[in-house]
Amino acid sequence: MVVTANSSTVQHILKSHFHIYQKGDFLRTTLFDFLGDGIFNADGDNWKFQRQVSSHEFNTKSLRKFLENVVDTEISERLIPILSSAAANQTVLNFQDILERFAFDNICKIAFGYDPAYLLSSLPEAKFAVAFEDATRISSQRFNSPVPLVWKIKRALNIGSERKLREAVGEVREFAKEIIKEKKQELKENHPLTRLSRFLSSGHSDENFVTDIVISFILAGRDSTSAALTWFFWLVFGNPEVEKKILEEIKEKSESPVNDEVKDMIYIHASLCETMRLYPPVPTDTKEAAEDDVLPDGTVVRKGMRVIYHPYAMGRVEEAGPRICLGKEMAFLQMKRVVAGVLRRFRVVPAMEEGVEPVFMACLTSKMKGGLPVRIVERLQDSVQRGHTPN
Repeated sequence: MVVTANSSTVQHILKSHFHIYQKGDFLRTTLFDFLGDGIFNADGDNWKFQRQVSSHEFNTKSLRKFLENVVDTEISERLIPILSSAAANQTVLNFQDILERFAFDNICKIAFGYDPAYLLSSLPEAKFAVAFEDATRISSQRFNSPVPLVWKIKRALNIGSERKLREAVGEVREFAKEIIKEKKQELKENHPLTRLSRFLSSGHSDENFVTDIVISFILAGRDSTSAALTWFFWLVFGNPEVEKKILEEIKEKSESPVNDEVKDMIYIHASLCETMRLYPPVPTDTKEAAEDDVLPDGTVVRKGMRVIYHPYAMGRVEEAGPRICLGKEMAFLQMKRVVAGVLRRFRVVPAMEEGVEPVFMACLTSKMKGGLPVRIVERLQDSVQRGHTPN
């Protein structure tokens, strides 16, 4: 294999020679039990089709609907009350878990018109959400196996982690199929189209294929934004001068309409970009050469070799630029609303011993090992305690 953080090489494999570098057999085999033929595990025409249909959803109208009808409701009716209660009761929250629940509700509602109600004040242990987390974690662990034959034998014998993975994937797929069943019925009744409905109405009604699509949507919508926001709030706490500028921008833009407010939050946008430079939601990505090739630096790549590019390392190389994501604008709009909604009312204070820092853990997406324990402090209360006159 080749591992790289060279920007010219990454452009080579992702753009100019994209047709050569595919997901490949290694990645597909490792993730197939969980992701099937979903977009993260697909190549060729299958990948192009899923990307094309998904792209229809990322337009101005859908973004506005996403913000106004889903994100703001989830913030005001679920996230803020939980944080207010934690502040009043001086409760320690696992903020990574809170943000994952928030993102999970959002992606299910916007993509499928289904509300799992995972971010309730009781913080329920929803069976599907737990199964989804188990499936993500164990699938990621397969990559760490020094000999893939080990996990394949465990899968064949249905023992250990592979047995747990099979159970978790079964639970996830059963949930996805129930959503698909509901959407098919809604299509018959001419209900408004969701992102899932677009796939169903495009003529691809094979249950297993559409199930793969549902799982990929949830993975993309839950794990990426929640990972970025978790690291963001940790970094903001350690950089009070940045927090001050963020609060100034929130106050300045607070009179604007929702869309204009988040669009014009340039400093928050830059702070989120800096967070993802240091702690990218997807820390590594793997491609497999479909034919012999030579990389820009002269490295010879033979057919079947894996080429792994490393965004975590690239973020620490000055000449590496940003990567474009299909859902980038929607993700930024969501994250900005969360940042503004939370920080205008609360301080998020990590509840760790002094000198202890979170451990970066690379799964399919980046996480904090063990989560991010925090205390929530109302800004008005905090200002009074410090002897300041609140603005």
